Amino acid sequence: MSDRMLPATSDRRLRVGIIGIGWAGRQHLAAYHELPNVEIAAIAGMETGPLAALGTQYGVSALFQKWEDLIEAADLDAVSIAVPTYLHAPIAIAALERGLHVLTEKPLARNGVEGQRMVDAARDAGRVLDVVFNHRLRGDIQVLGDIIRQGEIGRPYYAKASWMRRRGIPAGGGWFANQDMSGGGPLVDIGVHVLDYSLFVLGEPRVTSVTAVTYGELGRRGIGRTTPPAGGDSPAVFEVEDFAAAFLRLSTGATLVLETSWAAFRDPVDLIDFSVLGTDGGAELKAVGATDTPVADLVVYRDLDGEAADYKPEAEQGTNHAGVVDNFVRVLRTPEEWEDYDGSLALERARVIDACYQSAAQNKEVVLA
Repeated sequence: MSDRMLPATSDRRLRVGIIGIGWAGRQHLAAYHELPNVEIAAIAGMETGPLAALGTQYGVSALFQKWEDLIEAADLDAVSIAVPTYLHAPIAIAALERGLHVLTEKPLARNGVEGQRMVDAARDAGRVLDVVFNHRLRGDIQVLGDIIRQGEIGRPYYAKASWMRRRGIPAGGGWFANQDMSGGGPLVDIGVHVLDYSLFVLGEPRVTSVTAVTYGELGRRGIGRTTPPAGGDSPAVFEVEDFAAAFLRLSTGATLVLETSWAAFRDPVDLIDFSVLGTDGGAELKAVGATDTPVADLVVYRDLDGEAADYKPEAEQGTNHAGVVDNFVRVLRTPEEWEDYDGSLALERARVIDACYQSAAQNKEVVLA
């Protein structure tokens, strides 16, 4: 195990390694590059051309094709993991066992069993395990969360949220459509974001039970792919759902309904939304265009002296990956916070997703312990 320990100050440069050089990995690279006293010390990726180009762009000479070599050879404090989901657990556990802090892309793992092993490894090592839930850092989500926490709509009792795509099967299918590699379809991919920002806005209530359905009606027919199938896959190679919906009962007595799709016959423009009914008001957030819309349309519905007093709060653009990476680095500089960042929250999300898939498979409600 590494004996490198970060001080409580920012006097020493933090050395990080990036594993994965696709879109997400490049977000991590750009974010770390902007931070003071942070050095991108190593990069790992299978594509030799892009790997060399990124090494030149960021001035990194320690380049590896195998993640194992990066963890073994580089003198690091932390790693960012931005690779297919089936690799999250083995890479994170290996890094944590070497005494490295870990920031991984969502979801935490393919399922809660793998996620628990990751959390156990973080606790055993006394290191940070954090997950990229960047959508809770949207400025509009932050504003709506503040409004609810301040009691402006009273007690929330019913909420509905979604991320819907008409044609949005990622990478033309590829590993995303392989059940063993991904753990599932849009529910575990983008649905986990919807689950996360919804529970965040509602004050982190516990999910007590779920009833869910999943459908794989279009992806198997080659409908909904944004690009040609990756790796020579045919349209038939599609083992996951393309639409999911879930009815969640919460510990507060409230209800949360989730919908998510990669492929559906709906408006061609993607949508991220959240609506809530409370005892003293309500609110609706709609990002038509999804991630292409940095600030959503947000309306709060209230009455004042028996008359409608609806208003539109102002919100700034969120910080996205940069905000996640910045907070990760801040936590690493603050050892007294490490035990609060052991992956537990992401594990709760994983267990809810597991329960949704179980409910859909068994056609019944699943109660969470």
